[in-house]
Amino acid sequence: MGVGAASQAVADSLRLMPLARVSIFPLSGALLLPGMDLPLHIFEPRYRALIHDAMARDRRIGMIQPREGGPVPSLFDMGCLGHVSHIEAMEDGRFNIILTGLARFRFVRELPVATQFRQIEADIEQAPQEDEVLHAVERAALEQESRRFADALGYVVDWTAVSRLDDTSLVNGIAQIAPFDPAAKQTLLEADTLSERSERIIQLMQIVGRADRDGGATMQ
Repeated sequence: MGVGAASQAVADSLRLMPLARVSIFPLSGALLLPGMDLPLHIFEPRYRALIHDAMARDRRIGMIQPREGGPVPSLFDMGCLGHVSHIEAMEDGRFNIILTGLARFRFVRELPVATQFRQIEADIEQAPQEDEVLHAVERAALEQESRRFADALGYVVDWTAVSRLDDTSLVNGIAQIAPFDPAAKQTLLEADTLSERSERIIQLMQIVGRADRDGGATMQ
């Protein structure tokens, strides 16, 4: 087997299914990761239509960040498919939902549609077969840097509860709630392993901490 054939075989093995049609909610700064929950308040008419459509079909929505502002902004290359695990409909047509992350996807192309909301063709990644874990030294480094970061920003944290979290919940939870800018959030989504995401979080916390000490702008 040649190098080209081997590379193609690797690429094919990463696919869970053929390219899929995904209805998307482009939202800057909102990070959804597989296995994690993201609460959302839906009020714009086009996204109310998105919720109605999702609930009538498979309850699935793709979260992806726009690269810039404007009515039809370009999109980042990766997002996360989510399942509407809880929904509260209000009398005025708004919704409160909880979206549970299923799998990351890669944006392939935008589809021409008549719906108010955008739809794309996406390559949905295969879910990992086993839960990922950090090495003890990696876990300790993340917890130590998180304490410094929380203290610097004046956050009150129940560290006893944090210590009970499994590695995936800890890393992905920090990734979702930390006050990093959209581009930084995107780098966390695109990290291919839990260890890589943990290391990126530590680096971002150190950058924010230095900027805060120097009187610069923090990533939020």
